[in-house]
Amino acid sequence: MYNIIFLSALALVWIIFAVVQDLKKREVPDWLSFSLIIFALGFRFFYSLFSEAGFGFFYQGVIGLGIFLILGNLLYYGHMFAGGDAKLMIALGPILPFSEKFLGNLKLFVLFFVLLLFVGAVYSLTASIFLSIKNFKKFSKEFGKQMKKNKIALSAVMFLGLALMAVGFSERFFFSLGILIFCLPYFYVYLKAVDESCMVKHVKVKELSEGDWLYRDLKIGRKLIKAKWGGLSKEEIKLIRKKYKSVIIKQGIPFTPAFLMAFLIFIYFLKTGLWNSFW
Repeated sequence: MYNIIFLSALALVWIIFAVVQDLKKREVPDWLSFSLIIFALGFRFFYSLFSEAGFGFFYQGVIGLGIFLILGNLLYYGHMFAGGDAKLMIALGPILPFSEKFLGNLKLFVLFFVLLLFVGAVYSLTASIFLSIKNFKKFSKEFGKQMKKNKIALSAVMFLGLALMAVGFSERFFFSLGILIFCLPYFYVYLKAVDESCMVKHVKVKELSEGDWLYRDLKIGRKLIKAKWGGLSKEEIKLIRKKYKSVIIKQGIPFTPAFLMAFLIFIYFLKTGLWNSFW
């Protein structure tokens, strides 16, 4: 039991550090994620070394790392998580296997991932609403612009939604589906407007850091620096500083607070036994 408490406390402290760094500097340093992996596996190894149960506790941590390594990369290359968030996700792999059985740990992984997705969705929506209110003039202008820009596509999707609602008078499922499809265009335009009006800013080149996202491609001589998902490299930043005084970058909503909230709820579910109701 004490081994689980230690791992939980270790992860909690590291996640809090990640949240502070993310909110302060808009990045999660690699050393945080890598050191969490080292400490977690190191603790598992030495605990297993002096345990009568053998090295099962250590092996489950290694398996957890492997599973979350795959999951983290899928989320990163699927453009769902930024690099720092994906690495923090991977670092939790050696932490979460609290059971000595693989099936039990697999259930824990699923529970945490579902909690993270749910909490992340609520957190991101709440943060976007706050940003749209804070920057209401820019947001409302961009919202109208996006509505005009995507007028034809939006009208087609909304017409489909209305058609399904009409069919839904005889079949309830189609009515619900029609409402969902009808609302989706507004939700898309809303998110796009928040992204363009609230998440784009001018920064001085001396303030750039590795991983920052360019808003648009930059051309320096014959070299083209693309606005890619992986963000800027150190070499690209050096080139930019030679020619530009400021550039436009796109910032995302810091996602580490969602990790913290999801992990606290996860621990609460385990402590109270509520997680058993999922299965």
